[in-house]
Amino acid sequence: MSSTTEYIIHHLTFDNVYFNGMSNSKFWTLHLDTFCMSLALGFIFLLIFSLVAKRARVENPNKLQLFIELILELVSSQVKDIYHGESKIIGPLSLTIFCWIFLMNLMDMLPVDLANWIFLHSTFIHEKHWRLVPSADVNTTFAMSISVFILIIIFSLKSKGFLGWIKELFSTPFGIKMAPFNLILQVIELLAKPLSLSLRLFGNMYAGELVFILIALLPWHVQWLLGGPWVIFHILIITLQAYLFMVLTIVYLSLAKESH
Repeated sequence: MSSTTEYIIHHLTFDNVYFNGMSNSKFWTLHLDTFCMSLALGFIFLLIFSLVAKRARVENPNKLQLFIELILELVSSQVKDIYHGESKIIGPLSLTIFCWIFLMNLMDMLPVDLANWIFLHSTFIHEKHWRLVPSADVNTTFAMSISVFILIIIFSLKSKGFLGWIKELFSTPFGIKMAPFNLILQVIELLAKPLSLSLRLFGNMYAGELVFILIALLPWHVQWLLGGPWVIFHILIITLQAYLFMVLTIVYLSLAKESH
């Protein structure tokens, strides 16, 4: 890289695949690195949990099984404390959200120039763009939050019925006489949920990735001095963001199920 600015831009640029519309213009863009990393981490999550489930034993469990059981207990306790009702998907959904987001966040612990090094030694393309942290892409966080938003509506309709949900939109919290004002508040509340979920996760992970890039620009003997404490602190951020996304999802679905 010829300059600091070019180095930062290079590491914050996605590997884009463009699809043309009918007028031969760019219709939409696929971030190939985000898609591939998210898909690979999802399969890793499924593979690990499937192997542990098949090889689980009551007597003398191995360390991996104990670790998985600890995660299951954490998620199960949160579901029992927050979600007051019965649902077959809340537990698996919460477990998937926590583990998948944690694995995506964990990619921020990899060296900043790892992707460049791999491409440099495996292909002839020296300027390949490839970002390793899917949760630092706002498209990923919005996709997950929109999925939760759709589930909120489904849970509301299933619990209250279509007419009951419409009535709640117009009559809560100030009664039917304030129907227009109630509707505005309800719409803002509904839209705020996916926005808060997506932007909180994206902001924290993007900032963390940017700090690692800035540390990588420093001399090697200074990188360890600043990078070490930041790695320790960022591990807490990684775990906390996955946990918050999971807990807020359970809270939102619980509120959607219950009547005011």
